[in-house]
Amino acid sequence: MGKDDHIKDSSPPGADRLAAAARTASKKGPPPVHLWNPPFSGDLDMRIARDGTWFYLGSPIGRKPLVKLFSSILKREGDDYFLVTPVEKCGITVEDAPFVAIDFHVDNPGSDQSVTLITHVDDEVTAGPDHPLRVTMDAETGEPAPYVMVRAGLEALIDRKSFYRLVEIATEHVVDGDAQFGIWSGGVFFPFIPAADLPELQDR
Repeated sequence: MGKDDHIKDSSPPGADRLAAAARTASKKGPPPVHLWNPPFSGDLDMRIARDGTWFYLGSPIGRKPLVKLFSSILKREGDDYFLVTPVEKCGITVEDAPFVAIDFHVDNPGSDQSVTLITHVDDEVTAGPDHPLRVTMDAETGEPAPYVMVRAGLEALIDRKSFYRLVEIATEHVVDGDAQFGIWSGGVFFPFIPAADLPELQDR
């Protein structure tokens, strides 16, 4: 097992087994997590913070290769998140979304454009029917929280700088009789906010 497969010497055997299984499963491409449904093996003291940092036993996992390895076997069931292999299923805590989109690029700008977002673990997804964008607003602060679907119910929170870059290329479009402000990607219009609320968003 390579150095990037170890969390720390004090890690329980289950965590190391998960890392080893993920490494083996990844050799032939993305692990087929959707096909795995092993019995529940218990919870790990592992947490993904809102900023995308993974913690194990209270300490951040500093090695990106290891974070990418674990993220490849992440599965969501309802509101719960698990790391799964063909034989194990361990619960972990996710504070918000398991991924963070930290950048994007646009191809063919305009109503036919494609917006491809890049996550902190190097996933690339093009917003469209299979990877929808959504924006929620904090009821108290009014702060927007934008998300893009990465895979199988796993979303990425779009970081602030990227979201406001998206706002810069957004346009107005009427949806169900209401003027909305949002972006086109993959032939789909994704509304951010009602057009009437745009000045308030731009003032943030």
